[in-house]
Amino acid sequence: MIGEFATLVNPGMPIPAFIAALTGITNSLVATAPRLAAVLPTFLEFSRGSVLVAHNAPYDIGFLKGACAKLDHEWPGNHVVDTARLARITLHRDEVANCKLSTLAAYFRTEISPTHRAFDDARATADVLHRLLERVGDHGVETLDDLAAFTARVSPVQRTKRHLAAGLPDAPGVYIFRDPQGAALYVGTSKNIRKRVRTYFTASETRRRMTQMITIAASVDPIVCATVLEARIRELRLIATKQPRYNQQSKRPERQTWLKLTAEAAPRLAIVREVRGDVSDGACYLGPFRSNAAAQEASEALQFALPLRTCATKLARNPRSTTAGCALAELGKCLAPCTATVDHEAYDSLVARVRSAMSGAIDPVTNALQVRMRDLADESRFEDAARWRDRLAHFVQASVRTHRLMMLAQIEQLVAGKPTPAGGWEVHCISYGALTGAITIPNGVDPLPAINALISTADQISQPAPSQVAGLTEEAEAILQWLESDGVRLVRTSEPLALPIGCGGALLTQLGQVRNEIRAQEPVDYQWLTASARGKMVTRIA
Repeated sequence: MIGEFATLVNPGMPIPAFIAALTGITNSLVATAPRLAAVLPTFLEFSRGSVLVAHNAPYDIGFLKGACAKLDHEWPGNHVVDTARLARITLHRDEVANCKLSTLAAYFRTEISPTHRAFDDARATADVLHRLLERVGDHGVETLDDLAAFTARVSPVQRTKRHLAAGLPDAPGVYIFRDPQGAALYVGTSKNIRKRVRTYFTASETRRRMTQMITIAASVDPIVCATVLEARIRELRLIATKQPRYNQQSKRPERQTWLKLTAEAAPRLAIVREVRGDVSDGACYLGPFRSNAAAQEASEALQFALPLRTCATKLARNPRSTTAGCALAELGKCLAPCTATVDHEAYDSLVARVRSAMSGAIDPVTNALQVRMRDLADESRFEDAARWRDRLAHFVQASVRTHRLMMLAQIEQLVAGKPTPAGGWEVHCISYGALTGAITIPNGVDPLPAINALISTADQISQPAPSQVAGLTEEAEAILQWLESDGVRLVRTSEPLALPIGCGGALLTQLGQVRNEIRAQEPVDYQWLTASARGKMVTRIA
């Protein structure tokens, strides 16, 4: 006990008879008492920074908040503990008939019995709180945060499984929920394993899928990592290999799509599921795309600007056909390499331009589609213009993504560091787009010996096939995101980090800026030019 506060308050009106009979407080008792406007500031100062404990707290706290609002005082936002709710959660129905304060005081045999007078009731509530805290201590409740989580509206299953978070480390890493047979149910990652796992047993976890998972879970295995990036990459690898039942993302890394310029006598564009070892034969790949639909959109953008043949027939270098070719050839939209009169030089030149566009020189594609969209807009065909804008966006996204990945895939060894909030360094070793080592160097420690040790013990990675990274695509993209974050410094690299100057990075940024400008405007479905972005293509990049 470090302080007490008690006073009567003159309500400024007669006290009803039944209130006087219940509490013993009469009009004469409050006649000389201070008014609420004089008492409230003193009470707020007395309770500042404290936890407010009340029985049926919403009722009492509601009066305090109402008084603050009426008298123009800011509610300080004290944390509130409701002993009535805590009792309903903690005690069994066969222990007490109800959770009234008088019932609980009698059950716990408190020194003070409630009398419907604020001071006595507050002391009785404090005694009840202490007894309830003794009970919930068996459930792992040790802090105020623990108590808040315990009293939140959680299912009985969540409450009974809270012990699974006990003993987990306060460190970055990966956590694996396992069933009674040890099979992985769910893999996740966090900056703080213990705190993250505990949230699965609180009211903040409302996902039905996770509630089902918690019902089955029998244990949680932590894997402590040196850095958050290492944790993220371990998570991706574990999900890909263990295929946990309750993870939805990153489970099918093999399900990727590329846009391919084929290696044949008359090359064409094709949507494929894998990168084959035919780059040395002249094949070229753009991707991977996140869906077949996105690959098709990008293909249509490239095909419009640089019209290769669209037929899937395998053609000879010198076909014998003397026909005029297909309808596209008759319309002048295909050079008809299927005919004996084909102009090989012209078609080879077109193929070279397509290969150049897929290799980073995308200006011919963007210029052609800008003209197309403006022509459609001039004809008020805004829906058609919007479709071409989206095709261009998919192509530009793929170009930037491809060359960012290939930039990493060509670097045998890259070492980079980033300052930590504690003044140390987190350092990562990367090879061909895969993480091969990670370390956190404390403040005050010479980083160079630790970095040299990291390099000497890093995993050895074989060079991947052309147009591919050594690890998972998501892994390489997580590494790129970290490399581009604030404060990262390159320590060592076997090759420069560089993108083709014309691969579309600037255009992608521009498209994103315009997208943000128009999202607040209506209608958005058919807009492709705005007054604030005249001449810029409006494209949803998400």
